[in-house]
Amino acid sequence: MNRRGATGFTLIEVVMSIAIIAVAIGGVMLVFVVALRHSADPQRQQQAVALAEGYLDEILARAYDDPDGVASGETRGSYDDVRDYDGLDERPPRDQDGNTLDGLDDYRVRIAVADSGALGPAGATVQARRIDVRVTAPPLVDTVISAYKVP
Repeated sequence: MNRRGATGFTLIEVVMSIAIIAVAIGGVMLVFVVALRHSADPQRQQQAVALAEGYLDEILARAYDDPDGVASGETRGSYDDVRDYDGLDERPPRDQDGNTLDGLDDYRVRIAVADSGALGPAGATVQARRIDVRVTAPPLVDTVISAYKVP
């Protein structure tokens, strides 16, 4: 029987609604996948900053100039001045004793030390060395922390 004024959905309307909802859900799921893929990025960035700060603290604890005058044949455990760290390139990162730091196998630490010339206001300048610690980890982590060491 066919009633006048009967309400409802036709089969075509139902199929079109399902298709539109499926496309919308697919888009939302794509956003979730991208967010999930990059959810660890802030943690990796923070780990890189902590690693760079650790290396920088170690370097800044050393003397400005070599106290014993021996620059060759040293290992990181026996570094005694900031220049000894120039050119250090470690992958994976290690502690002062040469032990690999667990869980950081894809991180790389590179250190550059250079004389920066005189720093300070005119008439009160001091010599300084600039220390750059760069920590990288694929795909998006590239952190550089710098400091100056003065005599």
